[in-house]
Formats: sequence, C-alpha cells, structure tokens
Amino acid sequence: PSFTLILLRTPHSPPHFATFITPLSLNKLDLKDYLWQAYGLQALRIRSYVQQSKIMQDKPNAKMPRPHRPRSKKRMTIELPPDQPFRFPEAPTDLSPWDKDRYEKMERAREEAQEQRDKGPTIGPKEEERDKLRIQARELLEGKKVWKAGWMDYGGVRPEQARV
Repeated sequence: PSFTLILLRTPHSPPHFATFITPLSLNKLDLKDYLWQAYGLQALRIRSYVQQSKIMQDKPNAKMPRPHRPRSKKRMTIELPPDQPFRFPEAPTDLSPWDKDRYEKMERAREEAQEQRDKGPTIGPKEEERDKLRIQARELLEGKKVWKAGWMDYGGVRPEQARV
C-alpha cells in the first residue's frame, strides 16, 4: 500500500475496538479491505471523523504574521467481532534499545533553547560581563591598575587625527 496507518493505544476502549490515524484520502471501504487482505481481520463497523487542527500564527517573529490551519487528521475506529478481541502488548519497561536517555536530553536542550528564544533579547550587559566590569572597577579604585583612555593605545594620537 502507498499509505501509512498509525494504530493508537486507547486504554479506555473495549478490546474489540481499534483506532487508527489514517490519510485523509482513505475511506471506510479501503480500510476494511486493507485489514481483510493484509491481516484477515473482519471489521463489523467503521467510524471515521476528521479532526481539525487549531488555527496557528504563521511565524511569530514575522513582520505580518498570517493565521493558517495545519493539516487535519483523520481517525478511524473499527469494531471487530467479539470473538476476535485485539489486545495491545504490554508497554516495554526498558527503553534503552530506543535510546530514551539521549532523546530526553535532546528534548530538555530543545525546551531550554525555546525558553531562551521566548524571553527575547536581553537588555543590558550579561552576568559574566557585569562580573568582569565589577572586578575591573575594583582594581582601578584600589590602584592596582591605571586607567588610560582608549585613544592612548594609538600612540597618543587621537583616533580622528590618525591616518589610516
């Protein structure tokens, strides 16, 4: 087949119901035929509905953000005969084969980066720069260093007098 079905874990549903996320172009007869041909499952009834996505802003930092609606999702719930219940396998407890630790670290880093972007640009000096300035001011006040103007670095010639 040229489509992908996503079987959803629905613990609140009875065991003879199964719910899928399907492409918008798939209809009830296509799903019923697919389940019969591929798995030998007889679907008694099929319910389908299209779940619309919420309206979102195009780009938050754009000059003129435009609202748009992301692609909708189609869900189909099939009812199997009572003598053919479907039960999900138990969820795995050890997620190390799927690199769960690395995924969680990447997710945390992504969330921190998003928080930094949401804060917006910082106004004023950063904490490290404040510490450097505080140390430099203390050294000047205590006489450990002597202050000289920046134009003195050009050999005593003011920058506007210097030839480039």
